[in-house]
Amino acid sequence: MSGSSASHPYTGPSHAHIEALREEARGLRSAAERSSDPDERERLKQRARQLDSDSEQESMMAAGDIYPTE
Repeated sequence: MSGSSASHPYTGPSHAHIEALREEARGLRSAAERSSDPDERERLKQRARQLDSDSEQESMMAAGDIYPTE
């Protein structure tokens, strides 16, 4: 069992989803930096922050550190 996938529990679909959220957040931050419209820049930054928060929460849920709120 020397393979990294055997020792790393977060290689399934939820890990892929978390990485997709993080990648989307990076793209939004990059778009915000290029935007000349201050309102659009702020909207993109806010969406990126929300995606970062979502990915962090999903990561903690996947690790069993927290449980979803109802």
